[in-house]
Amino acid sequence: MLRQGGNAVDAAVTAALSLGLLEPAMTGIGGDAFALVWKDGEARPRGLNGSGRAPASLDAAGLRQQGIEAVARESAHAVTIPGAVDAFDTLLSEYGTYGWDRALAPSIAIAREGHPVAQRAAADWADEAPHLKNAMARHFLLDGTRAPVMGEVFAYPAQAEALEIIAREGRAGFYEGAVAEDMVASLNALGGHHTMADFAATRSTWVEPVSGHYRGMELIELPPNGQGVAAILMARILEGFELDELDPHGPERAHIEAEAARMAYDARDRMIADPDTPGAADRLAHLMSDAVVRALQDRIDPMAARPDLLEGVADLHELGAAIGADGAQHRDTIYITVVDAERTMVSLIYSVFHGFGSRLASDRFGINFQSRGAGFTLAEGHPNELKGGKRPMHTIIPGMLARDGRPYASFGVMGGPYQANGHARLISNLVDYGMDPQEAMDAPRSFYDGEFLNVERGYPRSSLDLLGVMGHDARVAPGAIGGGQIIVLDPATGCLVGGSDPRKDGCALGF
Repeated sequence: MLRQGGNAVDAAVTAALSLGLLEPAMTGIGGDAFALVWKDGEARPRGLNGSGRAPASLDAAGLRQQGIEAVARESAHAVTIPGAVDAFDTLLSEYGTYGWDRALAPSIAIAREGHPVAQRAAADWADEAPHLKNAMARHFLLDGTRAPVMGEVFAYPAQAEALEIIAREGRAGFYEGAVAEDMVASLNALGGHHTMADFAATRSTWVEPVSGHYRGMELIELPPNGQGVAAILMARILEGFELDELDPHGPERAHIEAEAARMAYDARDRMIADPDTPGAADRLAHLMSDAVVRALQDRIDPMAARPDLLEGVADLHELGAAIGADGAQHRDTIYITVVDAERTMVSLIYSVFHGFGSRLASDRFGINFQSRGAGFTLAEGHPNELKGGKRPMHTIIPGMLARDGRPYASFGVMGGPYQANGHARLISNLVDYGMDPQEAMDAPRSFYDGEFLNVERGYPRSSLDLLGVMGHDARVAPGAIGGGQIIVLDPATGCLVGGSDPRKDGCALGF
């Protein structure tokens, strides 16, 4: 798209749409998208919230009356209205040079002709295949029975038809007419409350990004309902410790990071919700305050895990017990960053939440529905309580870095709940340890998942053993932790330096 004269927005949207077919377990037009766009010459980036809302007639009280205690991932109640198509339409309308026909041309070709399945995509597909039934099996399994293996060609003839409608009619081709009718009828047959009016009313929202500093570097995120503020809070907690004096792969750094993550994620689960929820602005200001950061820093013992770390934190936040969203591991997201010749930066993330989202698809066109509604809680009175027309707490977060008020990097770290932790670790890798962009992506990771402190195999065994002595239930991570991409704009030379995480099937390209 760049070689054909398109800009960074054209390229990012086109590539994202293609990845909805190349990595269907990760994303698709039945999902949501968020973006940061920093146009050259503008003082600050703009943020776009492309997350969908719960059906207007669905609410937690009604589900509680039915004896339902949580939003099940594989239920129609988990399917919020897909927001990605409207987000892409907004981006193309405001910044793009091409329209839907050009943006969808590669995806339509992939869907019609098929594509050879890549290594990581094949592994994710195989993991999910036993759980795909009915319409999902018909549209996403070969002969309705098995996942394709690496190198095998897979096509989506039904989805190609839907994409062709969108290419002709734009967003209306998705949110109105035959495609929307197929989605609504399929969801209603599965017990959903979705209506044509819910789809027609879907709109993305331009938002003012939030930011925090880490040793002179500015970390820029989208405000809630995403968890970007948790990344800022975690980075600011870590700033209170001399991490540059520690081994980047040693137990002390992993320990301090895990304790900071425990507190940042606890705060996230207490307070992050739809920005239209009463008190949202006050909760955001609270999380960004210096006093809260200092109080959380003071709770960390740099040499030992504290079993009581979170005791009394509710008093600090003046809220009751934390009630998190679905805690299951979900690393199912794609991330793209593009910088064009004019140095406009795009940071875009696009997901269906869990592997193949809700594991539900529309009958006719095979559109895989996201499971973002599982990010709600049904607890009465919680800021993130499910209500009709409300957006759930979201895990996907695009990021940018600035130095001296100028754009420095566009990046994202995939991996569901890991993302906030991943943003904090990436900025620390760059700033504290002087890693180049590829090193910062390659370096082994650790992550406290609420039960175990997972460390990747790149850590020495001695670090794992010492983490146990420090009081952590540490283990070798059962799989790769997250993924990521980054482009750094070298302020001294103007050169673009890309890094692509080997944990996924991505790559860095330039010309």
